[in-house]
Amino acid sequence: MPNPFQSPASIAILLILLVLLLTPTLQAQQMPGMNMPATTPSEPTLPTLTAPTDLLTEARHRSPLTLNDLLTRALASNPTLDQTRSNTRRAQALARQSSLFPNPTLGYQGDQIRGGSFGGGEQGGFLAQTIPLGGKLSLRRKAFDAEAQSTALSTVTQTRRIQADVTQAFYSTLAAQESLQIHRDLLSLAEDAVQTAHQLANVGQAETPDVLSTEITHEHAELADEQAQRTFLARFEILATLTGDPTLQPSTLTGDLASQPALDPDTILDQILQQSPLIHEAQANLTSAEARLASARRDVVPDLQLKAGVQNNLEQLGNTSQPKQVGPQAFASAAISIPLWNRNQGNIAAAAEDVENARQELHRLQLTLRQQAQPILQTYLTASAAAARYRTTILPRANRATQLYQQKYDQMAQAYTPVLASRRTSLELQLQYIETLATVQRAATALTYGTLTGALSSQAPTSPSSMPQITPAIE
Repeated sequence: MPNPFQSPASIAILLILLVLLLTPTLQAQQMPGMNMPATTPSEPTLPTLTAPTDLLTEARHRSPLTLNDLLTRALASNPTLDQTRSNTRRAQALARQSSLFPNPTLGYQGDQIRGGSFGGGEQGGFLAQTIPLGGKLSLRRKAFDAEAQSTALSTVTQTRRIQADVTQAFYSTLAAQESLQIHRDLLSLAEDAVQTAHQLANVGQAETPDVLSTEITHEHAELADEQAQRTFLARFEILATLTGDPTLQPSTLTGDLASQPALDPDTILDQILQQSPLIHEAQANLTSAEARLASARRDVVPDLQLKAGVQNNLEQLGNTSQPKQVGPQAFASAAISIPLWNRNQGNIAAAAEDVENARQELHRLQLTLRQQAQPILQTYLTASAAAARYRTTILPRANRATQLYQQKYDQMAQAYTPVLASRRTSLELQLQYIETLATVQRAATALTYGTLTGALSSQAPTSPSSMPQITPAIE
């Protein structure tokens, strides 16, 4: 009878069994102090993974909000709009005041008043009136009306600032919201990797470093998931504050992050310069400065001072036994100042400098808007091209690679590690795609609203009387 242990196959089987039996002992000898519990393939030891932190449970149960909902809230509650409206009403009130006719003066006048037995003197009342000449009141009203028009345009400017900031904050928050599901998928993938690594380790197909690597990836995915939730909450708080209602509770947002804004790169800069409310406001300021200069030049014309009254003259007439008083008498006067030394030349020169400043400010704003819009336009074009490449090439290829890896794994022709790596790469590319879309939306919003920002910038007057006060130098 032949010996079964003399065949090569039998000897190979015995050597494999011997190596498997001695491997735990050899590992313990090579790594002193490391007490690694031995497990058997029949009873695999799997990790216990805690449930991920969910900070948005209540937010998901609230009614969703759209961009129009938030814009409506902002235009109704943002305090800066009330400030600009108050400034407009103030400017209109000053315009009315500037054209009012001077009040008359009613007074008492006495002259050569004496007491004693003789008596005498002149006593009575008078009425005085200043009459502005040269149409000064009309020019002052035009100057203040121009200033009121400029102030009214500031309301339009501030409205667009609010719309720009709220729209940008909305799309940033929407991008954070869409990233949440990707991070949750990455966390689920990391949990799957940990489970798979432990199972492979239990059957001897994975090493300890492989298991530790998957556990580290899982911990990192948990941190990233919580950070993504915190990012959404922080951006929503900013969005709520911009609407003027910081008590607005976090809710889900409804919108299309991938909607492509219709912008023409060849004409957008010219549109900004033509349609920007800042430019319109600067043009109104120039008109106002020119009106103030015209008013200052007209102030050289002096005002007419009229005065008339009636008084009783107590002086006695003659030297008789029955003295008689002069009695009632009237008086009148008219006066006008001579613009000899003061011809309002200082105010005229200052008003002329204001006109030049307003003209240069208009030019400066045009250059500034162009300077600000150029890099934003390049960002928009770059991000739009990148988003198109993600949408048409990168993401489809990543998804196709994942499908092929999965098919090979299902056919037992591929290990599971490349499948996990491919799925992780695809999800990370989706995160980059979402951020690219958010960049497109923010840049498009900035260009649409003429690079305006500052929804919460103070619109209160810088002084109790920020409107130019045109005080006549000649009376």
